[in-house]
Amino acid sequence: MDAIVSLALSFPLIFFTALLALTVVYWLLVLIRLAPVELFEHDSLRNDTLASALVSLGFAGVPASMALSALIVLAAALALAAELALLGPLPLGFFRVPLGLAVIWAAFALASPLAAALCRRLHRRLHRHPALSKRCLLGERVRVTSVDGEGGTAVMDDDPAREVRLRGKADNRPRVGEVRVLVKYLAGQEAYRSVREEHYLDARTRLVRLHLLERHEGPMHGGSGHNGSHPSA
Repeated sequence: MDAIVSLALSFPLIFFTALLALTVVYWLLVLIRLAPVELFEHDSLRNDTLASALVSLGFAGVPASMALSALIVLAAALALAAELALLGPLPLGFFRVPLGLAVIWAAFALASPLAAALCRRLHRRLHRHPALSKRCLLGERVRVTSVDGEGGTAVMDDDPAREVRLRGKADNRPRVGEVRVLVKYLAGQEAYRSVREEHYLDARTRLVRLHLLERHEGPMHGGSGHNGSHPSA
């Protein structure tokens, strides 16, 4: 038992021990209904939030809390393997700190695609519980099946059994057969706003380029601000 505690409190595993403890506390609060499952979700993907960042990493369709939990558990497992196989047997001394930081980075980098694949396998199960999957559907692809004066109806592209209501503005009406991406949840109407898939991908590309430009020009201009506007989803 002492060996396990010592291992859990060693660097870099103590970082994951703290994250796992927070994860367990959070899900206990969810079980007793003191915390929502969609804790980090917002009504729109327009702003740079944790949920929108996870969508860009391939975690669309599941609550951000679930995606983070999967990411933390898998990264912790990889870090434990690295500790037992590499760091533990070696007399690293001071070098344990930089190597430990490298292990933390590598664990999350390797765990990200694994966690995304795991979350994708949970899509259909979550779709069976609409109360748990409302805002987390933002970023998901849907196929329009019917239209009306206010918008239309669509089904999830990867799960035709899950149906959602669409609302569109005059210049952005859905058409039958279109593949669109959900970008905003309208809580009062239990419906979504959407954009055509190609427009969504174009907006994401422009946003990435804008962020890269700001990072590149920031040091050159001494941190001076830009007067440009964010592309809206």
